[in-house]
Amino acid sequence: MKYSYEAISLFVIISAGLLIPPFAQAHCQIPCGIYDDDLRLQSMREDATTINKSVEMMISLSGKTDVQSQNQMVRWVMNKEEHAQKIIGIISDYYLTQRVKPDQKDYAERLQKHHAVILAAMKAKQNANSESVNALKKSIEALAVYYPEHKHE
Repeated sequence: MKYSYEAISLFVIISAGLLIPPFAQAHCQIPCGIYDDDLRLQSMREDATTINKSVEMMISLSGKTDVQSQNQMVRWVMNKEEHAQKIIGIISDYYLTQRVKPDQKDYAERLQKHHAVILAAMKAKQNANSESVNALKKSIEALAVYYPEHKHE
């Protein structure tokens, strides 16, 4: 069977797209001036809630040995990992690169609080318990004072 040059080119383009890892979606890193800090804070809250749900489901599946339960366990673990990594990405790729600035008078405090979120997200990846999730949620809430809800006009 012969394939046209266009068909082969399309296959190569699609294949390459599947092999290239996605870029972090944390907003642009040019001085566009369009920021929605609260939106990202809400996104991290949602991720933390998803991590909590994942942990709950993992606990409910614990000890089950049937194939379906093991499959679901793997999926919940992967889900927990993914959402913890999203939080780490938002902190590092958005807040620390664009919103936390060395000239802010409370720079050291802000840096510590943002770093606390990264550490808590890492611990949520490493553990499957409510204490880790609660610590993560608490660290995220500690940032709310810096990023009040903002209305775009």
